[in-house]
Order: sequence, then C-alpha cells, then structure tokens
Amino acid sequence: MPADPVTDNYCRPVSGALYSRVQPTPVADPKLLALSNDVAERVGLNTRTCDQTQLASVFSGNELLPGMDPHATVYGGHQFGHWAGQLGDGRAINLGDVLGADDIAWTLQLKGAGATPYSRQADGRAVLRSSVREFLCSEAMHHLGVPTTRALSLVLTGDTVVRDMFYDGNPRAEPGAVVCRASPSFIRFGHFELPAARGDVALLENLLDFVITTDRPDLHGRLSSGDATDRRSACLDWFAGVCDSTQFMVLQWMRVGFVHGVMNTDNMSVLGLTIDYGPYGWIDDYNPDWTPNTTDSEQRRYRFGQQAAVARWNLFQLANALYPVIQDAEALQSILNSLPGKYEVARRKMQASKLGLPDEALGDPAFTELLDDLEHLLVCQPIDMTIFYRCLIDFACEHDAPAANERSQASLSDAIAPALYPVEASDPDGIAVANRSIFKQWGRSYRQFLQRYPLNAMTRRKNMSAVNPAFVLRNYLVQQAIDTLEQGDSTEFETLFRLIQQPYECLAEPDRRFATRRPAWASNRAGCSMLSCSS
Repeated sequence: MPADPVTDNYCRPVSGALYSRVQPTPVADPKLLALSNDVAERVGLNTRTCDQTQLASVFSGNELLPGMDPHATVYGGHQFGHWAGQLGDGRAINLGDVLGADDIAWTLQLKGAGATPYSRQADGRAVLRSSVREFLCSEAMHHLGVPTTRALSLVLTGDTVVRDMFYDGNPRAEPGAVVCRASPSFIRFGHFELPAARGDVALLENLLDFVITTDRPDLHGRLSSGDATDRRSACLDWFAGVCDSTQFMVLQWMRVGFVHGVMNTDNMSVLGLTIDYGPYGWIDDYNPDWTPNTTDSEQRRYRFGQQAAVARWNLFQLANALYPVIQDAEALQSILNSLPGKYEVARRKMQASKLGLPDEALGDPAFTELLDDLEHLLVCQPIDMTIFYRCLIDFACEHDAPAANERSQASLSDAIAPALYPVEASDPDGIAVANRSIFKQWGRSYRQFLQRYPLNAMTRRKNMSAVNPAFVLRNYLVQQAIDTLEQGDSTEFETLFRLIQQPYECLAEPDRRFATRRPAWASNRAGCSMLSCSS
C-alpha cells in the first residue's frame, strides 16, 4: 500500500497514501503492569522465558525490534452521524505484523505511544484509567465470546499526562500508560470512506484488493481473474461478509448487555471486531435507551437498543464508499435490504438460547408474544439484566415439569429477587405493586414453554449457563480498580483480570461481591456509570 512520502511528524492532511511512518515517543520509566498470556502465546511469545523489562521497553515504544516498521494509518469517518473528514490513528502506532501460532498474522499496535500526523493537536498519549479500561474490556469481551480486538500488554510509562476528564476546564495530571493491542487487522470502515470522499478511486481500489486478498483468500481467484463480472461478485461477497460479521458482533453485544458508546464509522472494523474501547458500559438495570457516553447523553444516538440500527447505517456508509469501485448500486442495496430480516431471525434465536429454549420454539406462534412480554417485564421497573438471566436458570431448570400454577408464580419472584433494584410501593419480594400481574403472567407463559419443550435439567442448565454470564465488567468495578491502582495497590485490578477470563463460571464466595447489583452510590459517581470520551 502507498505510504505518505513525508517523514516528519507533524499534524497535516495526508492524501494518496494509507499510512505515515512515525516513531513512538520514548517514555521515562516503563513498567509492565499486565500481560495477557493467551494473547502472548497467540503472537508467538513464550511468557515463561520473556524478559519482562524488555517487554515493557518494547511495548511502551521505547525499543524497536528488528523488522518493526512503526506507522499510523489515515482514515475518515462519520461521527455522530456527520462526516468528519480526515481522522486517522491519533494515538495509535502500528509496530508491524507478526506471524503467530497456526501461521496467523497479528498486527501489534501501541495505543498511547505518542503523537502522529493524525493527532489533531493532541499529544497521542493515554492515561492509566483509559488504558485499564481498554486492556480489561478487550480481554473481557473475548472471554465472553464477543468478536473483538485483543490486548497483549499494559505498561505504565512513569510519566504524567494532563487530561480534562469532564471537559469542564479543570485538567489534572494523571499517570500515563500504553496498551499494546493485537488484531488480524485494524482496517476500519473509515479507511474506505476517506479516499471515496476525496475521489481517489485508484487508492480505494488498491485498498479493497489488499483487504480482500488478505482477509478473504477464498475470493482471491475471482478478484484476480481478469473478468469484470467475477471481480464485482468477489467484492460484493466480501461486503456481504462484512455485513454479516458486523451484525453478528452487535448481536453478541446485545446478548451480554454491552453498549459500545461510540459507534462512529471510524470505530467499525471490517472484520466485525469490537474496536476502540472508550465510553463503553454494560447495562445494569435493563434500559434500551441507556448510553454510557456523556457526549451522547442528549441525542442518545448510540444507546443500547439502537445499536443494530446504527450498525446498518454505518454499513450503508461503507456501501456508499465502495460504490465507485463496485459500480452496482442495486446489488449493494439488495445486500443492505436483507440485513434487518437476517438480524431479527438471529436475535430471536439468541433470545431463545438465553431462555433455555431450543430452536424449535422459534416457530411457535406464541414465541413472539413471550419475547414482547419479557421486554415489557424488564422495563417495567429497574431489573439487572445480567443477574436476571442468571437467576432465570434456576427457575427454568426447576419448572420444566407440570406443577401447580401457584408454585410457578411464586417461584419466578423468588428466583429473580437478586436482580431487582429497590422501588417504591413494592411487595416484600421487591415487585412493584403495579407490576404484579406482569410478572405473574410472564412466569406462567414461560413455564408453559418450558413444559412444551422439555429438556434434561442438567442440559438446560449447561445451555443457559453458556450464554448468560455470571460476571460482566461493570464500570463501577473498573473505576474501583483504577482508584486503587493509582494508589499503588493492584489487588482489585488483578482480581478483575482473573474474573474476566471465566465469566460464565459460578463465582466462589469471596468473589460474589463482584456479581451483585450496582450499588446506589455508583449510579452517578464519575467513571462508575457514564463515561466521557476522555475516559
């Protein structure tokens, strides 16, 4: 791919190129805070024999190994629905690719290693709090089964970085850190949008050829056949694959209650991987309108319940960018038109799995009503989504055989009691008086489905436990770990790092405090619920 001919590192427009070579800015005293052994092994590192001092030096940007060719890429994007023009890797520097286990190539990227030509007057640095969130969330998502970029290491720099966390004119010096991210590719929708917006069809075509050849070798034959029809069909198949992987990623977000917070097109991976962990969050009480991003608090464009629709809007922008090369609007539109129906089928199947029901239940005429009534139940009063579904496992496994209705109705309330946030005018079991009939009716309907599609209790428990996590990385837990880290205590951070690697396992007694409802004090405290883009 063409490189920027200018080698000086200053903020500027870059055209006719995909990347600029740039050197990381050295830091004062790099120290390795965390290393993902899983990622290290995937990229070919032996964690038992590695020199951790050198690891800290390399993955802070202080030392380059032979073959590394540091560079930052240029792209554009739609931010909050508006075209933003040139953006690019403002605080990310790619070290290069490594061939890891099973001959899989991984790009290693430092986030927070200094300014690049795309930093837009910023310093290219990252603070500890944002780096902790990036490191932990990348790995948490992987272990939850959500497609994601990975985090290899977290390094303290020994420097301080000045940030205005609340954008209120009160900046402060904070500890600096660098995360090394790993992914088969960091190519984004915005990489295609920028050359398309500039009318640089040659660069756009070059990039599309490169990405298809690299990521979809099965399409390479048609792409390089010399036949225009074959070439167009290969490009369309690649785009359809991007659409499918993007929708699958969002479906997994919805399954575990994750909200990305900044679904700009420059934050969308063509591999369908979750990328750029800024103001993200897991919903506590189920609320389709919740967003973790303070910048989006008025518009709520990127709210939880809107994520699938936003993904489709972003894919429409990608299709627009690809059109100058593909030149087949009807075929692109046909792919886009198929997305809502395909997503709905997948969503219903995902919901059935969370409820412990087989695919056979999807054809039941009453299944749609069951899901609609469940949505009504979850929003009628504050209910913790993660805990609700985990508690539902016991209810499902105990009530898939005929029993008295009274037992069913009482048991639902008992089973989900740990998921209920306090409300006024409630029963002793926590159900608001006005909502009694909602819970009663849904418990009866759900139990009828369990009896209609019986499973061995052990099998049902195993199936539901595999898709309903016992532990998710709530923002207030991360903020507590950040607070103690800044005081020199890594205990909470290390505990969270251990727990995110086994999110579907029942927590042992000492760890159960990490799987309870969000405490009242965390509802409005900075960093514990909503986050700014500086977080």
